[in-house]
Order: sequence, then structure tokens, then C-alpha cells
Amino acid sequence: MPEQKLTAKDVAALLADPSAEARAGTAARLASEFQQGTLTESERSMVEDIFRIMVKDAELRVRMALAQNLKENPGVPQDVALSLARDVESVSLPILRFSEVLTDEDLIEIVHGRGAAKQVAIASRPSVSGAVSSALVDTGNEDAVTELVANDGAEISDESLHKVVTDFGDREPAQDAMINRPKLPLTVTERLVTMVSESMKEELAKRHELPEDLATDLILQSRERAVLSLSGGSGDDDLMKLIRQLRENGLLTPSIVLRSPCMGAFNFFDASVADLARLPPPHSTPPLPCSGPLSLTALSPPPALPD
Repeated sequence: MPEQKLTAKDVAALLADPSAEARAGTAARLASEFQQGTLTESERSMVEDIFRIMVKDAELRVRMALAQNLKENPGVPQDVALSLARDVESVSLPILRFSEVLTDEDLIEIVHGRGAAKQVAIASRPSVSGAVSSALVDTGNEDAVTELVANDGAEISDESLHKVVTDFGDREPAQDAMINRPKLPLTVTERLVTMVSESMKEELAKRHELPEDLATDLILQSRERAVLSLSGGSGDDDLMKLIRQLRENGLLTPSIVLRSPCMGAFNFFDASVADLARLPPPHSTPPLPCSGPLSLTALSPPPALPD
């Protein structure tokens, strides 16, 4: 049996039905026809005009049916998608979470509207640009920021990640989300380790009645080992950023510098000594010229300075 097509006469009859249930059914049926892509150009134009009427329908269930059925349709007119996205949460959330029609400008405008649930929906989109992520982080909405950081499809700048650590680094949900991201900048990880260590320090002192200075020493050793382990697989540039950050925050201590070669972190040791001595980074030191065979004379120590 051939599939029944929705005709203009059918639409007129359905729209004439005063019941909200019938109008919601019309919305779902029209969206289904639109999704299949079998409409002619004139039919498509007619359906789009009907959508523009339905997004203003006073009955909530009509707009909900429309949003639910159009949420993943890339062919929806942009003005229709935006009208649904600006609607109440029961209408807007499916569109905000899934619609590819909405632009970054649309999403940022809605983020700035301070609707907490809408911000969470945007943070959970399959793909979130750096600009939208930055806007979400600036809201201070902990649920939205945690959802964003947990979203592998979200592009988040180093600056935004540092702000997340500053605002929520001491909160367990945000810590878990940060730790489970596929990759974090080394400087962000170091700050996160420090914050986790501070909470551990308080918990140790409280639970086991440790003296404050002993708890501090235990946590310092744990944090230093964690930082050195993190630095092991980092590139030269990331390593130097980490060392500068440690120095600027008073954390490039003799303890961590001397501990580094004991843990096999020789790159960290070389780079930290160079930084403290205000010397060029080890990787940027030009190699010694070698124009011929290496001789023992070339390796002999320089002559002693006169007394």
C-alpha cells in the first residue's frame, strides 16, 4: 500500500480542529514529513510557513511536539529553530541540546539569558565550540560548567580551563570531570593537583588528628610526586610553562627540584635549574660546533683561574 501523503487539504482540516491534541498531532506529522525529505519545493515552503505559525501556538504541547520532532533535523529554517530555542524549557531543551541549525551567536545569546537548565543543555551538545564554552564558563553555573568539562565534544581553551579550576577546582564533581577529560594542559593539571592536595590535607588533619605541620609535609610530598609524574611525558614548551607557573606561585622549591632526579625526571631538573638561574631553556641551547673528529683535548677542563 503506498504511503499516504499529507496534502494541503489535510493540513487545512487538521488546523481547523480546535483541540490541542489534534494540533500537536499535526505538528508531529508535519515534522515527520519534513524529515523524510520527500516534499516538493512548494510543499516544503508551505510546511515551513505552518511551522512559523505553530511556534506561536498558545498550547504548550503543540510547541513541545514540534521541538521534539525537529530537534535533529538540519533542514529546519533557522528562525523556527531559534524561536523554539528561546521558548520555555520544556520546549527549548531538545532543540538546544541537538539542533545543528543554531549558530554560535544564537547559543551565546541564550547562554547570556541566564537560564540554568538551558545552559546545561547547551553544555551537553555533541559539539561545543570554544566561543560557546567560554560563554558557559563565564556564567558561573556550576552544573553547566561541570557538564561542559565532562563533554569530550567540547572545545575548551586553556584560559577557560584555568577559570574552571579557579571557580570550581575545589568541588568534587568539577574535579572528577577535569580528571576524566582526555587531555588537560599541564599547567591546569598542576593547579588541580594542588587544590585536591589541600582538601586531602584538611581531611587528613580532621580524620586522623594529625598535627597540621605533619599533614602539610605528607601532602607536599604527595603533590610533588604527582607533579613530577605529570611532567614526564610533556613537551619542552609545556614543561617550561609548568615550571614558570610553579616559580611564580612559590612552588618551585628546593624540595621538588632535588626530588626530580631521584624520580628520573631529569628534564624537569634541567629545565628548573635553567629557569632559576635565568638561563635559556635546555632545549634551546645551541649545540657545540663540531667540524672534525672529537678529541680528548676538546673535552679537557678549562685552565684554572689564577689566584
